[in-house]
Amino acid sequence: MNAQGLDDLRDRATNKDETVSVSDLFSKGGPAMWPLLTLSVLTVGTVFERCWFWGRILLREREVADRILETARNEWTNAGPIASKARDQPIGRFLAAPLKLETPDPELFRLALEAAAEEELSAMRKGDKLLEAVIALSPLLGLLGTVLGLIGSLGSIRIGQLGTDATAGVTLGIGEALISTATGLIVAISALAFYRLFQGLVFAQAKLFRRAGNDLELLYRQLWAQQTTATATPIAPPPFPTDAPPTSSQGEV
Repeated sequence: MNAQGLDDLRDRATNKDETVSVSDLFSKGGPAMWPLLTLSVLTVGTVFERCWFWGRILLREREVADRILETARNEWTNAGPIASKARDQPIGRFLAAPLKLETPDPELFRLALEAAAEEELSAMRKGDKLLEAVIALSPLLGLLGTVLGLIGSLGSIRIGQLGTDATAGVTLGIGEALISTATGLIVAISALAFYRLFQGLVFAQAKLFRRAGNDLELLYRQLWAQQTTATATPIAPPPFPTDAPPTSSQGEV
């Protein structure tokens, strides 16, 4: 009878594994599965939004930057309107920020570039904090679900029942308790992969901004030096008197 009972238990477990569904996984994973589901939905939404954002940028960024810089080399006054037309791109807004200023000095031009770069790069990091939270919380929630499942599986065992048929379902219970840990690791690893991808894209944008900003600043400094030289007028020294004024004689009688 004991062997027959163990065989029946194994058959039922096998049948359940063959017909397992998402609802079964949630019921077996325990209460920790619901916050993991919430984190996974937030991760998927953030990933789709960031992929759409980066897809629009990467297709045109270099073309926009090269067009603005080429125009600035040939005709500086036309670079500002062209950059303003490309304000739907981060690189366009970055280069348009100093160009809209009216004859700024080179230091003010540089400050405008730095401020615009910081603002654009901060916008590109949108969603990073959420992915960081998912990466940190998902494994912990999965581990919590496993601990709660083990407590439920092992809590009904008595010392005197060890090695008997009463503990035959403990192995199955432990396996079900590990579902939440596996789910948490899957969510965390997926979020980490996309997080590193987006970080690499931000780093590439920072290099592009630095290169384009340095080229534009160099062009403006050259233009500023030419204008300063053209408008500077040398100051002639005052004329030196050639004839000394007559002096009154002193000591006349």
